[in-house]
Amino acid sequence: MQVHTQLSQLPNFRNPVITIGTFDGVHQGHRRIIERIKTLAEECEGESVVITFEPHPRLLLNPDDQSLTLIHTIPEKTEVLSALNVDHLVVVPFTLEFARQTAEAYVEDFLIGHFHPHTIVIGYDHQFGAERSGNYQLLERYQKDGRFQLEEIPVQMILDLKISSTQIRQAIQAGKIAEANTLLGTPYSLIGQVIHGKGRGKGIGYPTANIQVEHPRKLIPQQGVYAVWVETEFGKQAGMMNIGTNPTFESGPQIHLEVHLLDWQGDLYDKTIRIIFIERIRPEYAFDSVDALIQQIQSDENHTRVLFGI
Repeated sequence: MQVHTQLSQLPNFRNPVITIGTFDGVHQGHRRIIERIKTLAEECEGESVVITFEPHPRLLLNPDDQSLTLIHTIPEKTEVLSALNVDHLVVVPFTLEFARQTAEAYVEDFLIGHFHPHTIVIGYDHQFGAERSGNYQLLERYQKDGRFQLEEIPVQMILDLKISSTQIRQAIQAGKIAEANTLLGTPYSLIGQVIHGKGRGKGIGYPTANIQVEHPRKLIPQQGVYAVWVETEFGKQAGMMNIGTNPTFESGPQIHLEVHLLDWQGDLYDKTIRIIFIERIRPEYAFDSVDALIQQIQSDENHTRVLFGI
């Protein structure tokens, strides 16, 4: 898959079949749309093109809204779409100037001017241009003029997409990782850099890598202990991750992300790693003693080993 981030440097697409969206959380519903544009591209001997935006439009248009969290960041989105064999991903820089263009300019200058689409696959509720004045009906007028073909994503699929995105977000926030993974079609993950912590894990025989999440808006699962896979430059290891406030040792609202890699020793400081969530083992507890905490961690480790067959 080719990734493009500059509109001025786009190639001459061959009969492009395009779809447009934020695709935050490329889930099973999105995969059906991707398969459709790939099928249409094959039929017209063209190329499949997915158009998305960075930053997320809500971050620019509603800067005071702190509620938005991301299921998939751009690098994660890119990885998923590449695995689905999309021909091209175009990441459009979303600016106020872009948002303020008229609906007609969006179609003529942006869609037609840059992409020359053979077919556009879009939902009935897609809105674009200044004041979100552009809609499917406007695109239909261009279709009647022979500028491109247009295919509507069925209403029920659009509703399913919205429901699925909400369900995924709620499942992750509730720690229901297995449910989220099923809806996504791939395990939920996050990427971060290993930073220095307080060394408590090493002191009790379970050294941990403290993670600073790569994207500040990345959706963090509910507090608790998780069985995870950890991808590093040294390979893939089974691990246990704790998300929480370390209540046995300290009080305070700050959330820490710490992962212990099973059967592995080494220095990961300043390395970028990926955490792949498989199962939430339990909530985070405050224990009466360090010995009680160690006993519980040993139980968590046994659970994780059985789960991963190691």
